[in-house]
Amino acid sequence: MDHDYTPYLKPEYYVNRELSWLQFNERVLSEARDKTLPLFERLKSLNFTSSNLDEFHMIRVASLKDMVHAGYTKTDIAGMTPKEQLAAISVKTHEMVQVQYNTYNRSLLPALERVGLKVISSHEDLTPEQAKYVDDYFEENIYPVLTPMAMDSSRPFPLIRNKTLNIGALIQKKGEGLSAKAEKRVAKKEGKEGADKNSKKTKVELEFATVQVPSVLPRFITLPTAEGQGIAVILLEEIIERNIGKLFLSYDVVCAHPYRVMRNADLSIDEEDAADLLKEIQKQLKKRQWGEVIRLEVEDKVDKRLLKILKTEFNIGEEDIFYIPGPLDLTFLMKLYGLEGFEQYKIPKYTPAAVPELMNDDDIFTNIRKGDILLHHPYQSFDPVVQFVQSAAKDPDVLAIKQTLYRVSGNSPIIAALAQAAENGKQVSVLVELKARFDEENNIVWAKMLEKAGCHVIYGLLGLKTHSKITLVVRREETGIRRYVHLGTGNYNDSTAKLYTDCGLLTCDARIGEDATAVFNMLSGYSEPERWNKLVVAPLWMRDRFLHLIAMEEENAKKGLKAHIVAKMNSLCDRDIIAALYRASAAGVKIDLIVRGICCLKVGIPGISENITVRSIVGNFLEHARIFYFYSDGSEEVYMGSADWMPRNLDKRVEIVFPVEDEKIKKEVMHILEIQMADNMKAHVLQADGTYEKIDRRGKTLLNAQEYFCEEATAKARVVLESSDPRIFRPAEPVED
Repeated sequence: MDHDYTPYLKPEYYVNRELSWLQFNERVLSEARDKTLPLFERLKSLNFTSSNLDEFHMIRVASLKDMVHAGYTKTDIAGMTPKEQLAAISVKTHEMVQVQYNTYNRSLLPALERVGLKVISSHEDLTPEQAKYVDDYFEENIYPVLTPMAMDSSRPFPLIRNKTLNIGALIQKKGEGLSAKAEKRVAKKEGKEGADKNSKKTKVELEFATVQVPSVLPRFITLPTAEGQGIAVILLEEIIERNIGKLFLSYDVVCAHPYRVMRNADLSIDEEDAADLLKEIQKQLKKRQWGEVIRLEVEDKVDKRLLKILKTEFNIGEEDIFYIPGPLDLTFLMKLYGLEGFEQYKIPKYTPAAVPELMNDDDIFTNIRKGDILLHHPYQSFDPVVQFVQSAAKDPDVLAIKQTLYRVSGNSPIIAALAQAAENGKQVSVLVELKARFDEENNIVWAKMLEKAGCHVIYGLLGLKTHSKITLVVRREETGIRRYVHLGTGNYNDSTAKLYTDCGLLTCDARIGEDATAVFNMLSGYSEPERWNKLVVAPLWMRDRFLHLIAMEEENAKKGLKAHIVAKMNSLCDRDIIAALYRASAAGVKIDLIVRGICCLKVGIPGISENITVRSIVGNFLEHARIFYFYSDGSEEVYMGSADWMPRNLDKRVEIVFPVEDEKIKKEVMHILEIQMADNMKAHVLQADGTYEKIDRRGKTLLNAQEYFCEEATAKARVVLESSDPRIFRPAEPVED
């Protein structure tokens, strides 16, 4: 089959991946600005935009800066050099931060005050009673924890750790030059430049000092208020700033302002030379604290002299400085969201429904033998996945458990079950991906614990991240050895399973079981089987498989047959896949894409992508499932799995995509896609000009896909409970310590 994509590879047909990601964060930000949403849900969205932007700078911007430092000038698929990308990113991120704080200051703060929650922005706005309370709180709770650090000829500039909030101050010895009050008067009267000139006249050397706002203390405290006045809170840094003179008793504090740095947190590990990957990663993790500073946040009214010191010490240019008109680091909003008493301003907490196929007294293995079981999280409970591993750990007939772990929760019941299985004498093999970004430390802890329990821990293949989601249970039965498999689109994390939308499949299909064994043999023994039955594995042949499936739809369209592709994923930025989609679209294939985040494809290009639609759903849950549908001349092929259409997933990770062949389950998965395509409340649709717009809902029946799935899952479970022969779902049992 001819696979010439050359006509479809022009840079103008593609969007830069970093700018596309920023568009995604703008969609999240639009949720914070949507006044039809419950107020506290808007707080949560603004929190996410802030944490997203932090990670974006630490990884993506840092990586581009590394390229510039190395003299790398090769262009990306959109024809942009690293230097050009950084310039465009700087403009967009500065604009985004301004919108964030406009939303916070002009919309959210007044709205919070109207419902009885006042966030005091400045310690100067405290009542006398509150001021005394704050000062006493400082003396008793904050002062003992603080470590002020000064810089002078004998003390170098201190290490400012990544992402920490700090307060920088300029201080002068008491009795030298102008008093602190006089400095402030001059600054107020003549502006900062006047204060600077006056400082030169007096020839007094101002010293720099800094103190870290301790992360071990709550970011805000609740203040006393009069009865009926609601709740008032003040941020920790405001309390410290108010009392900062108590840290420098022999000095006058000329000025004090909060600041925060983002450092390069992109680990670079030479696995070829790393004799012990675990030790090498532990060593590299420490470097995150003192990597190159790639972003500096300062209060917008920062003293110019203080800023000059920070710019010099951090060696940072003006384009990477963000002047913040409000509190630095808006992730405190998640803690604010957790305050009690405001439930009417939040979306009611959803309790995942039971899985109908498991609502009986049979054990989980008996239920799987009845037929494949589809799991749809978080609409349906994640408990069956936990129960699958727990049951295997206790079952005397289970011989072996094998599992891949990418990200797990802090107190993971799955980890506990695996450890218990090893202690029960079962063969337990666990692949722990040490290179799971920002979960490295957590995974190192789990890996060591599992090894101590007697599990065989594997750290993955050289140069590849293992991102696949698979569990294999080998069980001895009357008919012989039977293999039970769980395959998923999301991590084995019982915490995020309540927040991320994912799909899973429980099966004892012999061919999938055979493939699952081959996957683990490949991971532990580097042996690749001669043939695969069902599973599509990256980086071996997943790319070729997807290109083939797209090309088959193209061929059918050319024959005048119906041709349709629906693909749901987190990100789409692989050039070959996009070119194949363009070619298929040009041939007449109808292509509907549901892409939550990055999308480097453009729609509406005449003769190229006029048959392609792209929508992004940003809702209460994080869309995380990957589902791929191909009409295939009426035979309708459906796949699910762990891989996005990105180069890293197709070429640099161990990924698994699996076919959905049970007709009933296939219809259920297609139903998921149909409902998401019909969403007209949370879907943002990509336009030909590159912008995303919400759907015009006038005169239409409103449909929020996530709410629909919540109601549907609850209704299905209720039908089973209310049937004439009620069957009881048994939740996962806790594992003994």
